[in-house]
Amino acid sequence: MENPEKFDGRSSTTFNQWWELVTMYLGFYPETIDQQKIAWVGTLLMDTALVWHLHRYRELWENDTWANYSAAIWTEYHNEREAANAQLKLGQHRYQGSIRVYLTEFRALNHFVRATGEALREKIGLAMPDAVLDMRFAHYLEDFADDEGFLQATHQAGLQVEKKKAVKLARKHAKTPTGMAAKRDEGKKDGQNKKSSDNTRKGKEIEKEPRDQSHKNSGNEYGGTGCWASETAAFEGVPLSEKREHSGT
Repeated sequence: MENPEKFDGRSSTTFNQWWELVTMYLGFYPETIDQQKIAWVGTLLMDTALVWHLHRYRELWENDTWANYSAAIWTEYHNEREAANAQLKLGQHRYQGSIRVYLTEFRALNHFVRATGEALREKIGLAMPDAVLDMRFAHYLEDFADDEGFLQATHQAGLQVEKKKAVKLARKHAKTPTGMAAKRDEGKKDGQNKKSSDNTRKGKEIEKEPRDQSHKNSGNEYGGTGCWASETAAFEGVPLSEKREHSGT
């Protein structure tokens, strides 16, 4: 975790989050003594905030404690309206299709509001659509022992509703003219590919057939390729003695 950014003391709207990061960072160093913590925070301050820190240092230094210093800087710079603003935003916060987004923002706002028990459940109940409420009540029949169990149940119910919605949307798309046309086009394409393959195979068979016939008709038979039409034509113009010699008569 990196050091928190500098704080100048000019805007109280950024102090609460900045101070939260400071205390988180110090959690990594539990052995740090009070004076070291105070001095380290001083390195993160600038402008009017640094002036405030140096004045306190000169007045109290060795007599100051981390508990007193923390309370003093919080009183000096925290945003008094932050809790009120968070309360207003939390009341207006509604589920917009993603249970993860909703609960993340709810937890961030409730950090300042501190709603628990029935107040927390009422705020979430008003923010959820009927589908999420129905899903939660159908799967969780008993009362919840704590707020975290309630939040987890709401989270799971929201996820199931969103998955169900996605499946229904996919089925609806498959039944639309566009989806059906896509399936028909795919079927036509398969048919065309099969027909093209059959034609190619037939073409090869036809191309091979003349060569087979040519081989079949070749040889010394009369009427074959390169031969005379008859024996008489074959011996036309040949002397009689050679005819007799050839025929053996």
